[in-house]
Amino acid sequence: MKRRDFITAVAASAGSVYAATQALGLLEKPAAAQKPPFRLQPNGRRKRIIILGAGLAGMTSAYELGKVGYECTILEARPRAGGRCWTLRGGAKVPEIDGTTGTPISLQTVKFDQGLYFNPGPARIPYHHVTIDYCKELGVPIEIIANLSRQQYYYRENGGPLSGRKIHVREAETDMRGYIAELLAKAVNQDALNAELTAEDKERMIEFLRTYGGLDADLFYTGSSRRGYATPQGAADSPGEVADPYDLSALLQLGFAGDAVSEWGFDQQMTMFQPVGGMDQIAKALERQVGRLITYEAEVKQIRKTPEGVRILYTDKSGNRQQATGDYCICTIPLPVLKSIPSDFSPEMQQAIAGVAYAVTGKSGLQFNRRFWEEDENIFGGITQTDQEIDQIWYPSTGFLSSKGVLVGYYNFGDQAATFGNLLPAERVSLAVEQGSKIHSQYKNHFENGVSVFWPKIPYSLGGWATYTTQTRQQYYPRLNEPDGNIYLCGEHLSYLTGWMAGAFESARLVTTKIAALA
Repeated sequence: MKRRDFITAVAASAGSVYAATQALGLLEKPAAAQKPPFRLQPNGRRKRIIILGAGLAGMTSAYELGKVGYECTILEARPRAGGRCWTLRGGAKVPEIDGTTGTPISLQTVKFDQGLYFNPGPARIPYHHVTIDYCKELGVPIEIIANLSRQQYYYRENGGPLSGRKIHVREAETDMRGYIAELLAKAVNQDALNAELTAEDKERMIEFLRTYGGLDADLFYTGSSRRGYATPQGAADSPGEVADPYDLSALLQLGFAGDAVSEWGFDQQMTMFQPVGGMDQIAKALERQVGRLITYEAEVKQIRKTPEGVRILYTDKSGNRQQATGDYCICTIPLPVLKSIPSDFSPEMQQAIAGVAYAVTGKSGLQFNRRFWEEDENIFGGITQTDQEIDQIWYPSTGFLSSKGVLVGYYNFGDQAATFGNLLPAERVSLAVEQGSKIHSQYKNHFENGVSVFWPKIPYSLGGWATYTTQTRQQYYPRLNEPDGNIYLCGEHLSYLTGWMAGAFESARLVTTKIAALA
């Protein structure tokens, strides 16, 4: 049946010609309705909510519930709000403890110059995360962070013929695209894909690949200006000179495929966002809304159920025993900390709390008295990747062209992070400078001071973020998302956005919606 005949038949049977045409793809579908702003529905109840933790999840819960009349109290073990949404500036203190015994190990004092800072926790925001909505609502100005600049490097010590060389991301990825385009273009040209393409399609495909890969007339990749110039372009008789491409086999041995595709992840883009002045500006904005509800240096000692609701035992900053009672509890305490707090959780909930691992990860911030990465190497933002234990070097996306700057000297995970974490903070900083110097020889002449954070040793966190396996996601995640009596767990670990601030915001919205819906 022809489309026109089908539409006529639908009309004759009293159907909708418009709906039929749309179903057949002949009309553009209407744009999806704009997502309405998040709003809890008032129900006239003035229940008392005890919130454990003044991180993003805890403060957001109090902020949203406060809009509809709930009475909230927040107990925070730290002397500050924000949890892992944390920015280190000159004068800040960074304590570390033994994650098993709780024994203090070290206390660093940050020595950055005024105006310089380092985000040891979350450091970037994708455009589609709900975090952006809260920045707008709370009046937090944001700016672009260059997540990828292509001027930064791949540096491998065990990468075949290119080992020990700084390879610009632009060069490596341009060459690989050229070689891939060359192989495919030759396959098309030799009728290898004859069954898939018409003659006209083949011509168009070859032309596309020639343009895409920068191939010559004979479909060979011999280099491209896209990879940059060995001799720069200029005026008069300076057309610029493109260096020969790296050998395909050498690029394959360099092993950067995982790094190269990271930008294609849904939560990663070439440009992302950060609050102006440090990530903790988000936490500070929430604190301005709910700070009057927060009791600081209140360390939770017991979480108990009562016939009327909940009872929380805690010590205040003087070490005195206190208690808070309420109708409901929203507990945002990270699971590695929560599992050691005596509680009335059901056996199934206790098993779930203890069954989820957290990321072993660490970061350092290194202050330099000259922004050599900009002045000498034209690197403005982006991330260098290496197979050394430092794993990554992040270049700042703020303070461009100023005199000093703070690099993320390392951001590592798993075994690499554990190697650093077993060292004292000063030793970690020294190792970061030593390994970073292999990439930037200017390190040792311009390094001034640094700070190191190993998240499994940070009090009241004891890990980076929840890391579910397929098994633990199936086994424990559903139980953790259900209330245990009148106690609700909340935080990034109760989302599919673990490791992102958006996970804390989304979880807070879910939990507060559940509480507000109770009869």
